[in-house]
Amino acid sequence: MASYAWTARGQNGKIQKGRLDALNEAEARIQLRRMNLATLSLRAKKKRAARQSMFEPKVKEKDVVILTRQFSTMIDAGLPVVQCLGILGEQQEKKNLRENLLAVKESVEGGKTLSESMAQFPKLFSQLYISLVEAGETGGVLDVVFNRLATYIEKVAKLKAKVKSAMVYPAIVSAVAVLVISVILIFVIPVFSDLFAEMGHALPLPTQIVVGVSHFLRDNVPYVFVAAVALFFAIRYARKTEKGRLLSDRMSLKLPVFGILLRKVAIAKFSRTLSTMVASGVPILESMQIVARTAGNKVVENAILKARESISQGKTIVEPLRESGVFPGMVTQMISVGEATGELDKMLEKIADFYDEEVDRAVDALTSMLEPVMMVVLGSIIGAIVISMYLPIFQMAGVMMGG
Repeated sequence: MASYAWTARGQNGKIQKGRLDALNEAEARIQLRRMNLATLSLRAKKKRAARQSMFEPKVKEKDVVILTRQFSTMIDAGLPVVQCLGILGEQQEKKNLRENLLAVKESVEGGKTLSESMAQFPKLFSQLYISLVEAGETGGVLDVVFNRLATYIEKVAKLKAKVKSAMVYPAIVSAVAVLVISVILIFVIPVFSDLFAEMGHALPLPTQIVVGVSHFLRDNVPYVFVAAVALFFAIRYARKTEKGRLLSDRMSLKLPVFGILLRKVAIAKFSRTLSTMVASGVPILESMQIVARTAGNKVVENAILKARESISQGKTIVEPLRESGVFPGMVTQMISVGEATGELDKMLEKIADFYDEEVDRAVDALTSMLEPVMMVVLGSIIGAIVISMYLPIFQMAGVMMGG
């Protein structure tokens, strides 16, 4: 159990502050919502003592999708929630998933709602998941909500897989290139260097540069390795700070090729998440708060939070999104139309579908372009090294032929 300090806006518009005890942040937000308070900020004062064992097998998105689909089917068939949880819990092969579902069942039998019971297991059920389940309970449409949840998780997982497929190839080729070039510089070049030293002739400039780099790496391998590791951890640390993450996320969106892909992924995820939450009946302010937390990019997150603030002041959602520079005019125009016609969820779903296809095309274009480019770059570097090593031999051959 943890203690949370909260700031919220009451129905009369006044700002209120206080503390409450809850198992996790999701449950704390549910408690505030039941008090008719719109959460503005929520901060944990003490971490939970209980921790899940690091040796337990990780529950994959696929497991959650299957579980959610089955839950939807059972609820639609008229089975009670407790019976659904019992059946689903008993048939799970993964021990931690089975135990968690049976614990949720016991909690529901004890008088808690399904959303409150699920909130006790944030590693299995996300804040978005719990909020949608609560909306389904309130509206009596749990089967519809579970179906939407399964579709949402599937499409978001597919989006992640597309990005990974676009990143894996260049990462592997880059790693191989660095390894090959390092082996050449550390082990092969010194052999040529010793041979040239015995000849006693002045080396051409390209050869001097390559030999100099080779000697530096060979003499300082431990320091280069330590520096690379230190740089890696420094970047990781900087990413954990507010300014560092904002800077790196802003730079990533401005990358020549990958930036366009990351921007399209961010728009697709934002549209899909907000559409699912609005269609399920989750209040818009709470939806925007959750969407911001799941954005995955600090620049996008800040834009969404500004849009949320705009809505809380009675303004539109569009202007802050347009000012962020992340969302294209077509997207903001469609959101504006959806907001004006009262069909924001449908318009957002159309945007998400469109950008899913855009991500597909961007990944295909990126993959087809990167392969020849990286081969040319890698071949050019290795070719330049080889030529620089043969220049002294050509030079000597020319002298001997001239002599």
